[in-house]
Amino acid sequence: MSVPSPQPRPGKGPRAAGAIFDATLRLLAERGYDGLTIEAVALAAGVNKTTIYRWWPSKAALLHAALLRARVLDIEIPDTGSLRGDLIALADQVIDLVTGVRSRAIVRAVASGPGLPDDGLASLARDFFADRFSREQPVFTRAFARGELPPDTDPMLLLDLIAGAVWVRALLRNEPVPPGFAAAVVDAVLPARRTA
Repeated sequence: MSVPSPQPRPGKGPRAAGAIFDATLRLLAERGYDGLTIEAVALAAGVNKTTIYRWWPSKAALLHAALLRARVLDIEIPDTGSLRGDLIALADQVIDLVTGVRSRAIVRAVASGPGLPDDGLASLARDFFADRFSREQPVFTRAFARGELPPDTDPMLLLDLIAGAVWVRALLRNEPVPPGFAAAVVDAVLPARRTA
């Protein structure tokens, strides 16, 4: 069973969507998926629960929308003028997400997934990372146009290698991410991918 993803069209939705999404992710981090309820989100966001149900018929649908649209998990797509610079800037943002005061607990809650059915967790993760990957495409479009990557390069593999190093260090090993880590990872991944 896949997680439903009814989302308001851009420009549509409750006026309090930002507060609802922030409350959803904060409560997820504090209570886990099992402890997350529509009623608690409504109370924390200062809205009626009917407002939430009007747009998101279940807590799975609400969490799905919050993960894709909440500001706390947002990324800025860099344009530094070089692939290396853009990838370092993206890696630094991943580091901020997995180590940040507000976002770290959310990332851990989603990654651990207790209470979520396996297919629900898989769907949430797939949609979240597909959304991020689609946002990051301009980095690679510019790099291909500048001749910084051979045409057969797999951008998703590059991002998986870079983000994976951050996730392993910060979340799986639970070790501090030292200054310069983003640049070190990008430099370890890019040499083999660069054109001559």
